[in-house]
Amino acid sequence: MLDLVLTNKESLVGNVKLKGSLGCSDHEMVELKILRAVRRAHSKLNTLDFRRADFGLFRDLLSGIPQDKALEGKGAQDNWLIFKGHLLPAQEQRIPTKRKSGKNTKRPPWMNKELLGKKSNKKRKPKEGGSKVR
Repeated sequence: MLDLVLTNKESLVGNVKLKGSLGCSDHEMVELKILRAVRRAHSKLNTLDFRRADFGLFRDLLSGIPQDKALEGKGAQDNWLIFKGHLLPAQEQRIPTKRKSGKNTKRPPWMNKELLGKKSNKKRKPKEGGSKVR
């Protein structure tokens, strides 16, 4: 039995019908259908694909950054902004991206297969030290 249907989107609830009161109660029964997608949406994440990167050309693009007089007398923040202004366009040109989806998006991007293997081995290894039962 419900008195009220609360939702933040009207499209989530459909076919709402009042079914009358139950016994001596002044409340009415409400029948409704909750509308939801059958498929669960997988999150998608774009990451840099360093395996296909052209580091030779990337290095050439970064070598054009003014390092002497342009950076002289400026603070760390200003120098970072100048460097970043050269780094990001070079990255977009020479390091391709790949799309990750599904359960791979739940783990951190730096967690590769080798680290995952070590993590699972850590869970399987018995703890050293302590008393041993013989």
